Amino acid sequence: MPAGRPRSEAARDAILAAAREELATGGFDKLTIEKVAVRAGVAKQTVYRWYSSKNELVAEGLLQGFIATPTVNTVDSPDVRADIRDWVNGFVTLSHDRQAVGLIRAAGAAAAENVDIARGFQQNIKTLARRSLAERMQRAEVAGQLRAGTPSETVAEVLVGSLIYRLTTHEEITTQFVDDLMDTIFDGIAK
Repeated sequence: MPAGRPRSEAARDAILAAAREELATGGFDKLTIEKVAVRAGVAKQTVYRWYSSKNELVAEGLLQGFIATPTVNTVDSPDVRADIRDWVNGFVTLSHDRQAVGLIRAAGAAAAENVDIARGFQQNIKTLARRSLAERMQRAEVAGQLRAGTPSETVAEVLVGSLIYRLTTHEEITTQFVDDLMDTIFDGIAK
């Protein structure tokens, strides 16, 4: 810890929350330490006491859970395909939430600049995929709804990755895209 006044956990939390809000409204490119300080109600130097750059600030926000990808829950019905499609449709609904999309895009942009941020973003995405999709597919495999040995975590990452890619490239997640994605996942492409 640098010399001077001790760091305040309340200030740190306010800074991380302010960074989340700034990312949601303006994205990573427009994020500045100055804007974060104003929103957090602290001096710019207070932010710099904790974080030397906006990359470090975003990395900490991701790693501490202040900046997280929104979650979508699954249900368990006798039809795993319908359950996964409902999850995807929930994500599509989320894609219309400006703040949620702003956070996802900002985290992705920051991840491209910093390996620590990339690890935090990757962990958030894996958590999203694992909790909601992979576990649902694992239960479906046990119930005999999917073939034994289905690589559920990989399938979940393919689904989430496809959707995140659409968000980061500003492409609409259309019904046709969802249909094609679901058919590819569940029917495959082999003859």
